[in-house]
Amino acid sequence: MILDTDFDITENSMDEFLRILVPEARGRDIKIRTIEEGENISLLIETNGFKKQFTYKNHIDRIDDQKIVMAKTSLLEIYGKDYAWGSLKGVRPTKLVRRLLALNYDYLEIKDILEGLFKVSEKKSSLIIEVVKKEMEYLNREYINMYIGIPFCPTKCRYCSFASYEINSGVGRHYNAFVDTLIEEIKLTGEHLKENGYKLGSVYIGGGTPSILTETDIERVLASVKNNVDLSSVKEFTFEAGRVDTLTKKKLEIMKNYGVDRISLNPQTFNEETLKNLNRTFSRDKFDEMYSLSKNMGFIINMDLIIGLPGEGTKEILNTMKELEKYQMENLTVHVLALKKASVLFKEGHQEEKIDRQAVENGIEELTKKKSLKPYYMYRLKNSTQWGENLGYAIEGKESIFNIEMIEENQSTIGLGGGAITKKISAESPVRDHIDRLVGPKEPATYVREMRERLKKKLDLFKK
Repeated sequence: MILDTDFDITENSMDEFLRILVPEARGRDIKIRTIEEGENISLLIETNGFKKQFTYKNHIDRIDDQKIVMAKTSLLEIYGKDYAWGSLKGVRPTKLVRRLLALNYDYLEIKDILEGLFKVSEKKSSLIIEVVKKEMEYLNREYINMYIGIPFCPTKCRYCSFASYEINSGVGRHYNAFVDTLIEEIKLTGEHLKENGYKLGSVYIGGGTPSILTETDIERVLASVKNNVDLSSVKEFTFEAGRVDTLTKKKLEIMKNYGVDRISLNPQTFNEETLKNLNRTFSRDKFDEMYSLSKNMGFIINMDLIIGLPGEGTKEILNTMKELEKYQMENLTVHVLALKKASVLFKEGHQEEKIDRQAVENGIEELTKKKSLKPYYMYRLKNSTQWGENLGYAIEGKESIFNIEMIEENQSTIGLGGGAITKKISAESPVRDHIDRLVGPKEPATYVREMRERLKKKLDLFKK
């Protein structure tokens, strides 16, 4: 491909865009020239015998990559690509809206830019603005958040690519050492954060399956957090308990006694045969028992669904929506199945199920409306075109601050335990941030062996 332009754009950037959104154009020569027209900018694009002129209002003083966006949007139109998300790609489209807000655009102007410059559909532009408006009520860089990763599960789900190891596998022999090391890391980190005056906004214990910990070890870990970490400014404390086969009444009571106020109970689907084929143990009776106990104890409950699981078509997905009507969850997160290279399904060459996308979207809208759940955070699958956004819904006032801050990469995160990612976020300018990332080891034995050395590097980022 020869990319001939009169403005700066890298060939790699264009090729990555074409690979995902316009594969027919890869390898084709592309010539682009700018035509200045007073208040507007026009680009004339020539490729593969086609010519296209795209004109839009001149925002170059604030949107420095406007010509690049126009070039990519024009290529979509040349090749007849009509995507709901237009030329937008990437995981966090909400960050674009927040950047435009920081550049002093109002929401009406932003909506026009999304639909006119990026060619985003009206439905998606309205969705993204609704989500950002809700996020803006919570975003607060005065705080940081803490993530604690427990990399063990009762079984490994075939779609999973996260840091998790079966407790009964060979890796399980490191369980006791992992818990002991984690408790030490919590202590050392809590002391450091207090010494340097950091305020925690949220604590999130994830995995893996944190509720795989024994009752004794759940109490030991939570006691370490309570005794060593300053929780005085914490607004929410979440414990993922997605696998009800790992839960007991005693475990829930321990969580409640130590200040956990939010938990996840994740059916993914209510088709038990689907879950069995995915190596995920599930009992509806046990689920209902743990749900009732959790509600009675006053936990805020999140439930996760995955759209596109193997063997599930439109009928099975809509049946799960109907079953969900029986529960009063405060949060619902709807994921679209993403096949990562580390998952068993990817290695087996699983092909996407054929789903009536509109029927499923209608089913989600009907369910969330009945349950008074509104969208409050979202992210997209990296290489998605049409569908692929994962949406979090919540009852008004029950939104997860941690989810919002994490997906927006607004607050710094101190990550402890297995596979946890630490992010130190600092402003480079009013519209751009610099992010330092440190990825913790996923494998428990490596975590145990290297915790102190790696912790020093993490804490160095959080020195004032």
